[in-house]
Amino acid sequence: MANIIEMPKLSDTMTVGTLVKWLKKEGDVVKTGDMLAEVETDKATMELECFFDGTLLKIFANAGAQVAIGSALCAIGKPGEKVEAPAPKTPPSAAPAAPQPAGTATAPMQRPEQTAASAAGASTTAKNEAEARPTASAPTPSATREAAAAKGTSQRVRISPLARKLAEEKGIDPARVTGSGPGGRIVRADILAAEKSGGASAKAAASGTFAGEAPLRGGPVQEERVVAVSNMRGAIARRLVESKTQLPHFYVEIEIDAAPLLAIREQLNAGLEAEGVKLSVNDFILKASAEALRRVPQVNASWEGTQIHYFPAAHVSFAVAMEDGLITPVIRDAHMKSVFQISTEAKSLGKLARDKKLKPEQFTGGTFCVSNLGMMGIPRFSAIINPPNAAILAVGTTIKKPVVRNDEIVVGQTMTLTLSCDHRVVDGAVGAQYLNALKTLLESPALLLV
Repeated sequence: MANIIEMPKLSDTMTVGTLVKWLKKEGDVVKTGDMLAEVETDKATMELECFFDGTLLKIFANAGAQVAIGSALCAIGKPGEKVEAPAPKTPPSAAPAAPQPAGTATAPMQRPEQTAASAAGASTTAKNEAEARPTASAPTPSATREAAAAKGTSQRVRISPLARKLAEEKGIDPARVTGSGPGGRIVRADILAAEKSGGASAKAAASGTFAGEAPLRGGPVQEERVVAVSNMRGAIARRLVESKTQLPHFYVEIEIDAAPLLAIREQLNAGLEAEGVKLSVNDFILKASAEALRRVPQVNASWEGTQIHYFPAAHVSFAVAMEDGLITPVIRDAHMKSVFQISTEAKSLGKLARDKKLKPEQFTGGTFCVSNLGMMGIPRFSAIINPPNAAILAVGTTIKKPVVRNDEIVVGQTMTLTLSCDHRVVDGAVGAQYLNALKTLLESPALLLV
């Protein structure tokens, strides 16, 4: 009897998984430990492992399909063995919509292009919204052809926002790029590959001669489109709504003198360059955050309804931006690691996160989180707490400005840190104590090296 491999639950919040691509095809001989496919969860893209020896008899879900947990993905058995697709399982439905007043027309809950493909593998094809919308008068065939030529084919190209922006910056025509993402979607890696090959440049097709006309500014900022919410974006939305509606946030802010931190970082990087050491400001922030938790451990906690859980270890997570959202890899036992160890681990986890290759144990179990937008030039911001953490630290950029030092006005380098706290766990005085401990450590960064 054939063995059925079902969609596993690969994260704590996962309800469906998107089958990115198959690594094996029907008829291939497989064995235990082989990787059969790549599956995108709400947190990362992971490989699906085979647990049987035999032949891949049947694939039930096509690439690009969203499959509910427990639904059949494929069958493995003896060559020639007959197998039929089990009935697909339905993922948990969304909460019912609020009732509408009598006499009000009911709009459809989802457009066809937003509906996930069934577990049997029928991937959906989004229609051009402009084609579906009725027009006031039917255009002539010649007018239609002219309009289509003017618009080009970019509206029919499935491309991520980041890839689209990158294509515009590099002069790449997305219509000439083959997508490798789910359902043929163009992602950042495809644009970079196209740039390297030089075969999809939109600039190459231009004459290169300035006609003396001002650039056109009357068009839309982008084409109108409807994009189905990805697993990751949906999970982020649910968790952030939960955090802002259920966690009583309050915010504490402090400004630190960043000059000592920048100086010691420069000295270490220059002195250890031959050994391949390149520390970032964020490496010091992560280390200092963990050490500050040692000094003010009340922040290293979470609310559990009828009790507050205080954690003995500082598992510090940090936000990593991705194409379709963000994820928070965790540096475990950060209070026990040197800034050099944290730097190495953060770089490795960051790369895995951007490649969507993190394992569940690498992005769960954090007790405190750091979100740094300083490298993007943001002077200060307030972050939303990442449940079940009781706090999150928002890090701004370093700013040169006049400061008073020894009763004299001099040029200083300052950094603003904002702590968002869950008031059920952390009171204002505790939040202030934590930021002051963090300030002491960052303004005397040699303390982080011992």
